[in-house]
Amino acid sequence: MNIEIRYKDEEKAVFVVDGVDDTFINTIRRICLVEIPTFAIEDVNIYKNDAKMFDEVLAHRLGLIPLVTDLDSHIMPKDCDCESHCEKCSVSFLLKEKGPKIVYSKDLKSDDPVVKPVYDTIPIVRLREGEEVELEAIAEIGLGSEHAKWQATTTCGYKYYPRISIEQDKLSDLEEYVEECPRNVLSIDGDELAIGDIEKCSTCRTCQRLSEKDDNAIVVDFEENKYIFNLETDGSLTPVEVLTIACDILSEKADNIINFVNEEE
Repeated sequence: MNIEIRYKDEEKAVFVVDGVDDTFINTIRRICLVEIPTFAIEDVNIYKNDAKMFDEVLAHRLGLIPLVTDLDSHIMPKDCDCESHCEKCSVSFLLKEKGPKIVYSKDLKSDDPVVKPVYDTIPIVRLREGEEVELEAIAEIGLGSEHAKWQATTTCGYKYYPRISIEQDKLSDLEEYVEECPRNVLSIDGDELAIGDIEKCSTCRTCQRLSEKDDNAIVVDFEENKYIFNLETDGSLTPVEVLTIACDILSEKADNIINFVNEEE
């Protein structure tokens, strides 16, 4: 397997994977979507809420705020031996504000300096003059398979690596091909039709259909066992962390199968 990184920052990564099949790449995608543990607010104790927003709606909005996740210092509630919540399996946020003002995610005060809202400017509720809100929110680690609020990835998918074959001597109107390409992949180089950034190609086959008048001079296909993988997170974890955890989970699943088979023998 060969991996080439095309783009990477704290929230997004694009890379090319060569030497794997559909089953492997799709398994990684599915794990990234629903099996990566992250923090999210699960329980909300509302002590006072004068806002026009119902308690249930307020709690729902809090649950969807992405939180920086620290998996080294915390564990999932199911793995903790405490009766309710403790510092090992949960993080507490306090919110006490009075209007007039817009309450933002930065107003949530965490008892853990690491686990906090990813973004400070997420609006929670608008308080008018004299209105107050006071609550405690408890965040826990969970999985996207349980609820979308624990889904670390906002975008996670792949496409086949495109391939375009051109028989130059059959082409007639080169400018027409360039104008019709929706991704601007094609250009004119001298008296030939040139392929620019092939990875921008969506394999829409517009050029292939257009080439029917030129004896099917263009064929759009894809490379076998080669993919362009796109991953974007909500900021709770970096793309590298998500992929590392996904690979660890897949490796553990494979080991469990091998151990099961060995035990049966």
